[in-house]
Amino acid sequence: MRSATRQFDVFNGDADGICALHQLRLEQPAQATLITGRKREIALLERVQAEAGDRVTVLDISLARNRTALDALLQKGVRVDYFDHHQAGELPSQPGLHAIIDTTPDVCTGMLVDRFLHGRQRPWAVVAAFGDNLAEQARALGATAGMAAPQLALLQELGECLNYNAYGDSDEDLIIHPRRLYERLSRYRDPWKFFSSEPVCARLRATRTTDLTSANLDQKRIELAVGSLILLPDTAASRRVRGAFANQLATAFPEQAHAVLTPDRQQDYTISVRAPKRRLRGADTLCALFGGSGRAAAAGIDHLPRTRLTEFTEAFAASFRDQ
Repeated sequence: MRSATRQFDVFNGDADGICALHQLRLEQPAQATLITGRKREIALLERVQAEAGDRVTVLDISLARNRTALDALLQKGVRVDYFDHHQAGELPSQPGLHAIIDTTPDVCTGMLVDRFLHGRQRPWAVVAAFGDNLAEQARALGATAGMAAPQLALLQELGECLNYNAYGDSDEDLIIHPRRLYERLSRYRDPWKFFSSEPVCARLRATRTTDLTSANLDQKRIELAVGSLILLPDTAASRRVRGAFANQLATAFPEQAHAVLTPDRQQDYTISVRAPKRRLRGADTLCALFGGSGRAAAAGIDHLPRTRLTEFTEAFAASFRDQ
């Protein structure tokens, strides 16, 4: 009969998920089976092969999208620690669940873990917040730790590079798989040393810069009173940069909403949506109308049929018109 408790760490492959887990494991080391994937690979709990007595730590993936698998784990007697900032729906009442969930638009999962750990690994929480396009909150966190502007600038670039790496419609689109990126990052307590010493960071930085330049040059734009829809070409670079470009637009034009669309394998669309930074609400509600998910400030749609583009455009305009 198996007696040893197994640990499973399940996390979003973006900057927030990676940095949230890294904070925890710096304070609470554990040998764990790692389960992660690209940014849009959200239904991760169904991959967990845990049994009674095992522990699962979940970071930065929607509880609502994983509810069936979560219920099954809890019914087996698995202990689940859940940290997230996406809409969760009604939480299970089973005693094996310890959930720290906050869906307010100005927090990310890395910040929730920072609260849980009382700031003991704060630089990584700053990286997480920058990666989730919460620059104001990241700088405020950094200020509490006495970080100077040059230090914060490097953490911002690191967060944005980590987040950029998670986007793509297949593993082949990625620079490095998020699990391998986490394994490299987990060797470092100091984010500045990681960014300056790890060769993959230089590659992420260079490729991200090139991809953003291409997105700015090669696009089709639909201008609306509330913001813009940007259609990028059918390339791996477009799919990688979709989220980073949406964040760039949201920062540059904070009064407007933005949607960045890339063709998918069916020649329909995958979409990243950003609410106006001045009014962080509405992105999740809009995307839910088309089978997508996310949070109030930033959300996405995995598959929008090309025939529904006009419908999406009208819903986009209506969603942000009255804000």
